[in-house]
Amino acid sequence: MMIRPVILCGGAGTRLWPLSREHYPKQLLALNGEHTLLQQTALRLRGLKDARGAACAEPLVVCNEAHRFLVSEQLRNSSARATRILLEPFGRGTASALTLAAVDQVAAEDPVLVAMPSDHVIAIPEQFASAVAHGAELAAAGYLVAFGVRPDAAETGYGYIRAGRPVGRNGDCAAGGPAAQFIDAFVEKPDAVAAVEYLASGRYLWNSGIFAVRASVWIECISALRAEIFTACERAHRLAARDGAFVHIERLAFEACPSDSIDYAVMENIGRRAPGAPGALAAVVPLDAGWSDVGAWGALWDIEAKDANGNVIHGDVQATDTRNALLISQHRLLACVGLDDVVVVETPDAVMVAHRDKAQDVKAVVTRLREAGRPETTAHRKVRRPWGSYDSVDSGERFQVKRIVVEPGASLSLQMHYHRAEHWIVVKGTARVFRGDDEFLLTENHSTYIPMGVRHRLENPGRVPLEIIEVQSGAYLGEDDIVRFEDRYGRVAGGAPS
Repeated sequence: MMIRPVILCGGAGTRLWPLSREHYPKQLLALNGEHTLLQQTALRLRGLKDARGAACAEPLVVCNEAHRFLVSEQLRNSSARATRILLEPFGRGTASALTLAAVDQVAAEDPVLVAMPSDHVIAIPEQFASAVAHGAELAAAGYLVAFGVRPDAAETGYGYIRAGRPVGRNGDCAAGGPAAQFIDAFVEKPDAVAAVEYLASGRYLWNSGIFAVRASVWIECISALRAEIFTACERAHRLAARDGAFVHIERLAFEACPSDSIDYAVMENIGRRAPGAPGALAAVVPLDAGWSDVGAWGALWDIEAKDANGNVIHGDVQATDTRNALLISQHRLLACVGLDDVVVVETPDAVMVAHRDKAQDVKAVVTRLREAGRPETTAHRKVRRPWGSYDSVDSGERFQVKRIVVEPGASLSLQMHYHRAEHWIVVKGTARVFRGDDEFLLTENHSTYIPMGVRHRLENPGRVPLEIIEVQSGAYLGEDDIVRFEDRYGRVAGGAPS
């Protein structure tokens, strides 16, 4: 039975604000090493094999349409490959993401789908591979398998799985892997008293959010338990548009899909029926692989290497008389004096300070900022595009200054603005400029002017990144003042860039 990993790449990571933002969420960040969490997820699949030693298939990725170029670029840059990338027009939870993957794969070889979030850390990939091979073997036999992490603390931020009797002889791993147990119940995030009781009982595991199930079994279960999710996903997938590895899920059909998780939609409602009968048996396989969901700043402090004072430090930081702190600086000098058990995260446009015990509450701050319409919740000052990036250096009434970087061979769309004019100054590399009916090259220290209402395009014909300073001036400088006429990346003809 073939194993098809499914990387679920739709999380928002709001508890890791201000590093994690709506347009650049935590799975796209390198939080604990040179690779991003998405890249780490894809790379650890290289050693994944089934119980018979056969390598797993290339992963299938499910992500938000708005992140498609970021996701594909990160996979390419890490030498990881994805056989297909299913693009959701908006998030509807993990249940719909897995349903789309199952519909996409069931007609081929009906593989075992191993669904995993893209934003977790696994410190011991060999143990992860062993547990997944065992879980996939059970899934091939008709079980619906969750992977549970043995708790080492009375954690209130995780959901729990109450494990029941052992699966039995057929559920034991002949290769010496962890034995599976039937699932008695999924338990919501407990209060502190209940968490202590769960830890002491030895019957509870943290819910890792990783699952294994055959595509056909998942479709059978979701159809029986949440038919509206299956109906919407099946139709949206059937009407999808294909563009190379990208599968653009149809928006209107997907809009009818309710939002729900794998746990709520199916796992909590699975009865104890024999494999092969309608539905499936739910089992949990222990995952002892140094797992962390990096769900909040405290979790990042837990897994990172610390200095002699217990501090985790990234960037230009000076810490004096400071202990057990997480200190991150992206843009400028960060100095801390006489602080214990704090989290300080500095970015070019925001600074977040919290007690480490209150780090989970950052999500409430993000909610208030979003309600106030603050742009810091959605995008960083530096914004990545399929052609490169731009950094908003300065702005004021009727002007904005950006530093634009265009990768070699890349091109911005042919576009026009109704409300602003632009000045471009090349500071590095060579630019090919299309302005109205004119086409010309600009080299370092040369500039040009793009009047309001004139079609234009910027290309980098060289072998090094092109860097320009763009000065915008006009009555309205919003990113939605773009009318596209041509775009090699298939973005919409009008509206804000993606």
